[in-house]
Parts: sequence; C-alpha cells; structure tokens
Amino acid sequence: MNNIIYKGPLNSLSFGNVSFNLLKTMFSSGMSAAIFPQGKVDVSSFGKVEKDFKLWIEDGINNRFSRLKKSDTTLQMWHLNGSENRISSRQILYTFYELDQPTEEELSLSSFQDKTVFSSSQAQSLFPNSSFAPLGFDTSFHKTNKKYLENKIHFGLMGKFEKRKHTEKIIRSWIKKYGNNYDYQLTCCITNPFFKKDQMESIINSMLDGNRYGNINFLPFLPQNSQVNDFINSIDIDLGGMSGAEGWNLPSFNATCLGKWSIVLNSSSHKDWANSKNSILVEPDGKQPAYDDIFFKEGTEFNQGNIYTFNEEEFISAMEKAEKICNINNIEGEKLKSKFTYENTLNKILE
Repeated sequence: MNNIIYKGPLNSLSFGNVSFNLLKTMFSSGMSAAIFPQGKVDVSSFGKVEKDFKLWIEDGINNRFSRLKKSDTTLQMWHLNGSENRISSRQILYTFYELDQPTEEELSLSSFQDKTVFSSSQAQSLFPNSSFAPLGFDTSFHKTNKKYLENKIHFGLMGKFEKRKHTEKIIRSWIKKYGNNYDYQLTCCITNPFFKKDQMESIINSMLDGNRYGNINFLPFLPQNSQVNDFINSIDIDLGGMSGAEGWNLPSFNATCLGKWSIVLNSSSHKDWANSKNSILVEPDGKQPAYDDIFFKEGTEFNQGNIYTFNEEEFISAMEKAEKICNINNIEGEKLKSKFTYENTLNKILE
C-alpha cells in the first residue's frame, strides 16, 4: 500500500506521539499520505524534526484534498468515540481500549469500521472484527549516561493523575514504606492537563494529608520528549506499571526498554510486553469499577467497566525486591526495543 489517507492528532500527548511515529514510519517506507490532522498541529515536543520528514508532513497536510482518491484506504488513529466519520469508503481504525465491558455503542462503532485494530490483545479479544497491533519503541528515547541522584534509590511515577492509574494508592504506599527516608527519592510527573493548576495542587495536598515529605518531588508537565527522556534516565525504578488499566503504558514500556526496572501489575495490555524476566510483576487481587465521575462516568455510552486492583503489601514487597536489583541493567528489558518497533506496528495495521 503506497498511498494512504491518514487521520489522527499531532501533539505532545500520547496519541500525538503514536501518530508522529506512525507517520515517520510511513515516510521512511516511501509512502505517500494525505494527512488530516485531528486538532491543532504541534510537533514542538519532538525536538528537531528531520527536514525532509517535516516537509513530507507539511506536504501531506497542505495537499490533502488534491490527493484524495476513492480507492485509497483511510487509517484513522483515534478513540472509538468519534470514529464514526469517514473520509474514504474503506477505513481502518487504530485505537486504544482499557476497560473490560464494551458497550453496545462501542461494539457498533468497532464493527462500523472495515477493521478495528487495538494496541492491546486483551482489548482485541473483547471486540469482533478486530485485530491487534502492539505499539513500538520510539527510537528518539536513549540512554544519556549522565549521573543523576547518586547514593539514593530513585523511584519515578509518570502518567496523568487518575483513579484508573492508581496514582494516589501508589504514592500513599510509597510514603508508607519510604516517606522522609532520605536514602530514597520519589519523583512524580502526574500533572493532569484536564485539571486546573489549583485543582492539581489541592489533589496533591490531600493525597499527602497535608504533610511534607522532603524526599518526594512533583514535576510539572514535561512538554519536550527530551525532558521525558531525561526523567526516565534519572530514575532507577518505575512505578507507573501499577496502573489498573492501560492500552499499552508508554512511560513504563519506554523505561523498561532503556534498561530500568518497572514494577508492573500483571494485567490489561501490560501482558503484551511485560514478563517475569523484564519486569517485577505484581498479580492483581481483583477488580473495581473504573468510575471517577470525571473521565469515567457510570451509565454513559462509553468507557464502562472495571480496572484491576492490587494488594498494598504485595506492592511494597515488589518495591523491596526492586531495591535489590535496581543497579543491575535490565538486559531483557532492552531486548524489547528490537521486538517492538513502529515498523512492525504499521505493518500489522496494514496487513
């Protein structure tokens, strides 16, 4: 397939990162694309973009209408909610689904596509007429070989604050074990762009019960991939893998690919890339409704169902295990870089 119509976001959020890498792979493969951006285009987070690739994107956007052909397939990268609009008669949807109870509307929208491709094998198993194409490693992430916090064990938590991600439970558990023990440091990058600054500050203060912990640091949103790369390189142990429901979990996956040790809840899409050789697994102890009345509201047409839960003591035990091996490079984790590539992702989608 040399010509394609592509519809998706290009921004600093996770969807935008996936779009950027899919388009980069199309460019490298010599494909021609009519590009229909979803929302405002902002590629500033990717740093210096190769000149020829940047021109290819601009050409694909500026000449998208003149390139339209009835015979071309549209690849749309978006949520199920909002995927009903077609540009051409044949459409493939690449999407992410995190819960366990697809609604009638979600099933209908998935079946409405000529093919729906999910990033998670668990999601694919819940929808008929669907396929599975795992995400790839973004090769712009790399080891910096810098020295960061020496003589401390540095834990990191990246991912917007949500009930689904167990953000509060993870931090409270860490405090219970390591709070104000200065041999350990926790750096959190958990700003949720859907919350105002004062809301986010109130959430953090409530989570800490108004106490101060000198060994916990909260970072603002990191707009540049280079900053995210620095964050990953600075930590020894990743905690973001304890999320209760994911379509892939890019921060924890990228950390593992860079040789870090991630503590991972053995559920949802994590099972597609994390195992006992490359991660420290924690088995879920059950499920709970995902509803938080913000991002997941009970009784609506979308995002209904449950997230996986975990036992706090088992999580603390996993952190203790991580302490003992965090100075050993995760060789099995680094192997994921060659196993999961965006070339493979695009090829699986276009099959």
